[in-house]
Amino acid sequence: MTNKPLGEFDELVLLAIGILRDDAYGYPIKELINGETDRATALATVHSALYRLEKRGFVTSELGGATAERGGRRKRLFKVTNAGMNALQSARAIRERLWTRMATG
Repeated sequence: MTNKPLGEFDELVLLAIGILRDDAYGYPIKELINGETDRATALATVHSALYRLEKRGFVTSELGGATAERGGRRKRLFKVTNAGMNALQSARAIRERLWTRMATG
């Protein structure tokens, strides 16, 4: 784990996981980010961020059950850890301080 601040995309992925809760796996995360940001994010980009976040200790993952709609493949489901929530709260606090300074400056 590292104290390096979150990048913008990693922050979006963590937020999407928190929003999706029990349905937080690659495709819905990608769709939520694309819909909210008007981006055309590739699924591979989301997967890279997920593995990067897991390596940093900001998310954990486990395999869900196999589904017929996925051809019997299991989903890798992600959850935000306490460290991930702390990183999100830190990023939010930094942004809020800067917005406040800009509004009063």
